[in-house]
Amino acid sequence: MLIVLLLTLAAFGLIMLAMAVGSIFQGRCLRGSCGGPEILTGDGVPLTCDTCPLKKKREAELRAQKLAAAGE
Repeated sequence: MLIVLLLTLAAFGLIMLAMAVGSIFQGRCLRGSCGGPEILTGDGVPLTCDTCPLKKKREAELRAQKLAAAGE
């Protein structure tokens, strides 16, 4: 019975490790429950984690899109 428990824990550990590595290599910020839609503030800016390495890049892209839309 102990062997089954250890194998089960090892299997779950490997699955969690694989998901973590996949998340790191995708390079996306975490968002919403189960990767659901982004949550936006009242002025349409997405709320992202402050520690996201892509936050500044995404904010700059959003500003550029708003400026382009305003200029049309």
